[in-house]
Amino acid sequence: MMPVTDVIATMLHAVDDLDWGTVRSSFTTEVEIDYTSLWGGEPETLTADELIDRWRQLLPGFDATQHLIGPVAVTEADQLTASCATNVRGYHRVGDATWMVAGRYVMHLVRADGSDWRIATLTLRHYYDDGDRGLVDVATKRAAERAGRATRSG
Repeated sequence: MMPVTDVIATMLHAVDDLDWGTVRSSFTTEVEIDYTSLWGGEPETLTADELIDRWRQLLPGFDATQHLIGPVAVTEADQLTASCATNVRGYHRVGDATWMVAGRYVMHLVRADGSDWRIATLTLRHYYDDGDRGLVDVATKRAAERAGRATRSG
C-alpha cells in the first residue's frame, strides 16, 4: 500500500506526464477543490472525472509543466483519514515563457479498510505567482486545437 505522502507526489508527477489514469486513481469519486486563492470564485465539489476533464482542457496545451513539492507534512492521521500539507511550485511553460505558481497544497485523504489512500479535498493556498499568467489562455486554446486534431484523426 502506498504511503499517504506518496499519493500526492504520484498524482502531481502523473499530472506533469499527462497520465490521466494515474491521476484519476489518486482521487476519491468526488473531490472538493478550492483554487479560490488563485482564481477567485467559490470552492467546488466535482467528480474526479470532471476535475480531470478540466485539467485535460488546459495542461496538454503547455509545452511542459513541473510541480515541485516538499516536504509533505502529515498533520492528522488515523487508519481511515489523513490530512497533510506541502509547499508547491508549479511551472507552466510555452515556448520561452513561463508562469510559476507558488503556494501550499492542503489535502484530506481517505481510504476504506485495506484500500489505497485517495485525495478527497485539495486546496491551494496561493502565495504568489511569477511570469505570464496569460499562458493559461494560450494553453487552453492549444489544448482544444490538439484535442480537435486527435478526435478528427481517430
